Amino acid sequence: MQNKNLMQAEEPKRLFDCLTYQLKNFPLEDMLSAKENGVWRKYSTQEVSHKVDQLTAALLALGISRGDGTTEGRDKIAIISHNCPEWMLVDMAIQQTGAVSVPVYPNINNSELQFILQDASVKIVFVGDAALYEKLQSISSGLPALKDMYTFEPVPEAKNWQELLVEPTPAAAQQVQQRRAAVNETDLATILYTSGTTGTPKGVMLSHRNVVSNVFGSAKVIQEVGVRGKKALSFLPLNHAFERMATYCFFYSGVSVYYAEGMEKIGENLREVKPTLFTTVPRLLEKVYEGIVAKGNALKGTKKKLFFWALKLAEQFEINQPQSINYRLQLALADKLIFSKWREALGGELKAVITGAAACQVRLLKVFTAAGIVIQEGYGLTEASPIISGNRYSEKNRMFGTVGPLLENVEVKIAPDGEILCKGHNVMMGYYKRPDLTAEVIEGEWLHTGDIGTMVEGKFLKITDRKKELFKTSGGKYVAPQPIENRMVESNWIEQIMVVGELQKFVGALIVPAFHTLKEWYAQQGLPYPGDAAAVADKEVRALFREAIDHYNQFFNPVEQVKKFVLMPHQWTIGGG
Repeated sequence: MQNKNLMQAEEPKRLFDCLTYQLKNFPLEDMLSAKENGVWRKYSTQEVSHKVDQLTAALLALGISRGDGTTEGRDKIAIISHNCPEWMLVDMAIQQTGAVSVPVYPNINNSELQFILQDASVKIVFVGDAALYEKLQSISSGLPALKDMYTFEPVPEAKNWQELLVEPTPAAAQQVQQRRAAVNETDLATILYTSGTTGTPKGVMLSHRNVVSNVFGSAKVIQEVGVRGKKALSFLPLNHAFERMATYCFFYSGVSVYYAEGMEKIGENLREVKPTLFTTVPRLLEKVYEGIVAKGNALKGTKKKLFFWALKLAEQFEINQPQSINYRLQLALADKLIFSKWREALGGELKAVITGAAACQVRLLKVFTAAGIVIQEGYGLTEASPIISGNRYSEKNRMFGTVGPLLENVEVKIAPDGEILCKGHNVMMGYYKRPDLTAEVIEGEWLHTGDIGTMVEGKFLKITDRKKELFKTSGGKYVAPQPIENRMVESNWIEQIMVVGELQKFVGALIVPAFHTLKEWYAQQGLPYPGDAAAVADKEVRALFREAIDHYNQFFNPVEQVKKFVLMPHQWTIGGG
């Protein structure tokens, strides 16, 4: 918890105030860190603050302004890059000018990118590397508002962001302070384009107050873990509301942020950085778990037996329920022999993992928690800045299978049809230039989330499905696909699944196989891997999937059981549309 002196320090009102707050109260030597030429390059709080002011002055010199102060009148600047310290430096500098930052997925397809940059009339774009610069160049002729492009990595013939790091004159420095002071907490800070499930992207407008209110609520969640002066590893895309808000929460809570080199190097980076916590999505936890099980399968004799004994023990773990002395003694032994090695492989300091964006398998929650790594599942959406609820570190405020108690200052009520409605300072200003779409989701002060849920014990929010994803079979029965999908992906064979059946006689599924598991299976048969397309057409492979689906079908009513399925030859990605 914060001491009295820190409690008296002025609390942030605007997002960039989180930087000032850290500088005044607990400056860090490694506020932001990333690998440069194989070595961790650390940015102190002092250096971050100085560079942000330099960038602010440079943007003002380029004519960036808050215009007439309206949402459409403010200048817009886009950031398209993988996670790096430069991303956050630019984000804070844009805010200090009173302009609006528009972050974009680096792997977005060209047509969506063009739509976003046109829709927001973006004036300047910061891109990460040569590939992104070329992507932008290829569509720039259709972007009349675009005035300048800068790259983070050196790219021949492109302007580099470092050109903007010039010491401002006293007059320019004064202008920076004046412009900072003119930014109000209710001003538009950022537009986050969400594609939803179909159609053109919608620009979610979030004010400083929207996100800062979420930072305060989330800080109470992570401060329970004891994070002041500790480290977090960051790898979820910064253009996503979850990771961006979490980063400002880390700034406010005095947590050093280290950027992973990429998804393939997360294991290595965890061991180097030794973080206390990180934010993630369930798929990464599934991959970590699959990796652990694969190592267990490779063991021989007694070691293998011990490994799977410990795993079975972990799957029986419960919280807020008494466990027998015998079970606790066995768990302590399993911890010493097996789970301690898991923690070491994840850096040795990891205490908590915050997961969101999709439902997490309860089996994973149990296994990791039993192994001494608390998984705190939360829930939210971009329109709510983004967190609505989250399981806490303390056991009494955690429940498996729920998304935890509500965040402080967030209200929820369940509509008569079961939809979750949310109210609070975290609810968005609306969709950019789309009052019609805004009116569809905000009634009075209540945001319609589109999710169906219930309150358990009057305290824990539980998500049961997406309102729009409920479908009716031709027999008139309603089917909720999410619980079926969540159960089916427990199979080692299934990477992605979509349950379908609107107005059909029965429920079907589109399945993307876990191709790495298929490759291992072919090797075990002593056969060469024929390639993804040939593998999904293989009768023996289809039989393996039929067996897996039949196993999980037993958990559902006959009307909900997957009767037919199609195996897809490639993964579903944002880049693939």
